[in-house]
Amino acid sequence: MEKIKAAIVIFLVFMNMAVYAADWPQFRGPNRDGKSSETNLLSRWPEDGPEMLWAYEGVGTGFSSPIIVDGSIYTAGIIDGDGVVFALDLDGNLKWQTNYGTEWTRSHGGTRSTPTYKNGNLYLMSGHGKVVCLDAATGEIVWTVDTQEEFQIQMPTWGIGESLVVDSENVYCTPGGQVASMVALNKTTGEIVWKTTDLTDESSYCSPLMFQRGDMRLLVTMTSDHVVFIDADNGNIIYKDAFSEYQSHPRNINPVTPVYRDGMVYTTSGYDCGGAMYEVSEDGRTITRIWVDETLDVHHGGVAEIDGYIYGANWQGNADGNWCCLDWQTGEVMYEQHWHNKGSIIYADGHLYCYEERDGNFALVEPTPEGFNVISAFQVELGDGPHWAHPAISDGRLYIRHGNVLMCYDIKAE
Repeated sequence: MEKIKAAIVIFLVFMNMAVYAADWPQFRGPNRDGKSSETNLLSRWPEDGPEMLWAYEGVGTGFSSPIIVDGSIYTAGIIDGDGVVFALDLDGNLKWQTNYGTEWTRSHGGTRSTPTYKNGNLYLMSGHGKVVCLDAATGEIVWTVDTQEEFQIQMPTWGIGESLVVDSENVYCTPGGQVASMVALNKTTGEIVWKTTDLTDESSYCSPLMFQRGDMRLLVTMTSDHVVFIDADNGNIIYKDAFSEYQSHPRNINPVTPVYRDGMVYTTSGYDCGGAMYEVSEDGRTITRIWVDETLDVHHGGVAEIDGYIYGANWQGNADGNWCCLDWQTGEVMYEQHWHNKGSIIYADGHLYCYEERDGNFALVEPTPEGFNVISAFQVELGDGPHWAHPAISDGRLYIRHGNVLMCYDIKAE
């Protein structure tokens, strides 16, 4: 009996300990919603920011975000015109690097896609549309599919910018075009499982989201012309909504990953195009647009939904933007405030982490609809170029990539 009591006490103590070591296995976190489940993180930073544990200089040119899985950190960059995937240990030491071929070196040259980890492998799509599967332990290339050649795609102005969705069976990507706007590839072999029909839109830089509703597994993404909901099991189009139906001057630039919560999906595009909320029926077969908004038109920094509110930064031109909050249910604008410039946003342990893209200002912000309340801030000074890679959080650490440099900060509370 005493042993049982002791075990219960140990269990209760464990349940009240800090939750660390949550992996960040893909673009924008475990569920692609920019949220970490970790707790007991710093609620305020020192004046010059949290302690930097290390910085690794040498991840190449690019905007790929870091991912963290099973004690390893992965990202991608360009070295001498070729794309390279890097694996580092948690102390910032290089474990391996693998060249996967020619990368995007034209307008805003650099890697676009963030690797996705699944069952021991990494999956990445290059700016030229090449899908690569690598062994995460060794960096060995398992298979590749050149979607530009396979599906005769028309390359978007700034290359393919999609971070891949991977489930237990397949890899999903959006080459775009007449042959296959979206395809599913077998994640073990790279063989084609399905191609969408009745959809010939071009790719539009968006990284899709997968969610379950009823017995349906749905992929939702934005192409050049539509918000599209697709049956993940067979590629059938469940619903598509033309931007021309609700945007005053639509563009074919829609890079923000949609967000799902409780049968509702939020999408947003920059360039004064605004956003829209969709309601998905309980069986997943009927989708209805329920409201639109023109204030929170996110450029490419993502959004975070917290306690019924949507937070993000809007587009006020390519060089400026404001930070905003909307009501999830109605789209009502709760605030729009200027703080340096637009940027990317994630969430952990009761706080927003906001990374401004021009000068690298980084803030810990209170998630409240009352206003953009900065608690602490510092400036990322290492690296060069735009601060476009999204930050990541894992095991009480904040990871920031800026150009050729990957930085690691200690954000654990005492």
